[in-house]
Amino acid sequence: MSNSKPQQTASMIYVTCGSLDQARDIARTVVGEHLAACGNIVDGMRSIYRWEGRVEEGDEVLLILKTRRGLVDALSARVKELHSFDVPCVVEIPLGAGNADYFEWIADETADGKDQE
Repeated sequence: MSNSKPQQTASMIYVTCGSLDQARDIARTVVGEHLAACGNIVDGMRSIYRWEGRVEEGDEVLLILKTRRGLVDALSARVKELHSFDVPCVVEIPLGAGNADYFEWIADETADGKDQE
């Protein structure tokens, strides 16, 4: 185990998707590209939001991606490319302390120079 404190460099990316298939496709792509170590999909979310001057309500799917903070911009850009929404919710939540082994795994799985699969 290294002393580099990998937990201080990890983030979760909160993404809302229009369907389970879209969330799955985005997660598989960004994990496959080593932009995220993991994607968690939570189906059955109901969102109420203002869009183009009106209050809207609809079903959405929550996608939570775990990555290194240094990849947040690249991951956000890639999610925007893959997403169908005009303005997708892609929000970083920096992670603090926790299971150091888990944070090291995130760092290892998103390391620079990983082979593209």
